[in-house]
Amino acid sequence: MLNVNWPDVKRIYFIGIGGIGMSALARYCNYRGLKVSGYDKTETILTQELIQEGIAVHYDDDILALDAEADLVVYTPAIPLDHKELNYYKSHNYPIVKRSDLLQEITRHSRTIAIGGTHGKTTTTTLVAHILRHSGVGCTAFLGGISSNYNTNFWSSDQDLIVVEADEYDRSFHKLHPFISVITSCDADHLDIYQSKEALVEAFQQFAVLTHPQGALIYRSALPVQSGAENISYSVSDKEADITAGQLTLIDGYYHFSIYYKGLHIDQLMIPMPGLHNIENTLAAVGVALKLGVETDKIRRALQSFRGVKRRFEILINQPHLTYVDDYAHHPTEIRAAMQALRSFRPEKKITVVFQPHLFTRTKDFAPDFAEALSLADEIILLPVYPARELPIEGVHSEWLVSLIKNTPAIVVDKKELLHELSRRKLEVLCTMGAGDIDQFTEPIKKLFTSI
Repeated sequence: MLNVNWPDVKRIYFIGIGGIGMSALARYCNYRGLKVSGYDKTETILTQELIQEGIAVHYDDDILALDAEADLVVYTPAIPLDHKELNYYKSHNYPIVKRSDLLQEITRHSRTIAIGGTHGKTTTTTLVAHILRHSGVGCTAFLGGISSNYNTNFWSSDQDLIVVEADEYDRSFHKLHPFISVITSCDADHLDIYQSKEALVEAFQQFAVLTHPQGALIYRSALPVQSGAENISYSVSDKEADITAGQLTLIDGYYHFSIYYKGLHIDQLMIPMPGLHNIENTLAAVGVALKLGVETDKIRRALQSFRGVKRRFEILINQPHLTYVDDYAHHPTEIRAAMQALRSFRPEKKITVVFQPHLFTRTKDFAPDFAEALSLADEIILLPVYPARELPIEGVHSEWLVSLIKNTPAIVVDKKELLHELSRRKLEVLCTMGAGDIDQFTEPIKKLFTSI
């Protein structure tokens, strides 16, 4: 960081610009008038949108295509160490920073609301940003998903509030200095980085103590985290928590409820997202809004207008004969939460899950838990493991995972055979799950079943 003279940065180049976090930063820099360009290995709707916004993007790892006049190069940890462009910039002594370094600089002089957690952080971040925007408070937002309300992962405001998703991978969130921090969960994950759940929990505790003493830490009850600021717990089930939910009523698959906090009662609430886990996400977001002084009527209206996040229990077909949901779940805890939401949303219906395991290490570390969580479905289709940044691990594959699943029909299908496999089944509720490239099937699946 010391080799970057930030005021002199006029041209910025992103390696991995199509990633959800990187693209938000690229949009911010473009909004601020910098000359922005970048590389990504795959053309997506997101990279197409960046190009439409005036950002140059190319897809070949080619030093002839990079910006040789860049003042700053930003890269993501997902980029392999042998990447030609990254090594060109390194060998020619360009200023190079990680994505987290740039986010640290952007948020340095603002009141930052940082939402972290192994699960739930993207929905909670987006909901916090939506409440502030909808209520007129205003904020700049860097989201870890695409807001369905605004069809973007970034927006800007003249206010000094910045809402960011705090990424625990490679301890990036330790570079933030939040005014308000939120921790939604600390389940074991990223064990390739942390080695143990205890180390992961300690990393979240270190994040918690970064909270500004005049701000607040808002955390799910029973998590072993505390800050030097005000500590506010929330829970649906723990009635001793500071923020709780009550009067839960399930109507047409959606929860209606009340929120209680320090003698305050906010009733007649509804969020159009199924699942108890989304009630907990809402408690955290409302806690942030109340801490910032948002009026309860404005909170109520903002919740009712919230449309969620793409790929977070995104309902793509909602017909009497078929419900199709796409979800980002890639951890056993997330699969269980999605299954609970599916059962409450469509009780008595047969649930078919198509799951693409994400990372060989995660599959290896949590295989029995994956098998147990997936068994909550009525039938399971597994795609091959999505490797992302990893090399294969001997013996770790979807066939092995299927062998661990008991009492639930499960098969492995190659991606090119998936649509045929689905077309021959009588489906009632279908859910595609995973953090890899399984989302490439959402439109073909919609087309397949809306044409029948």
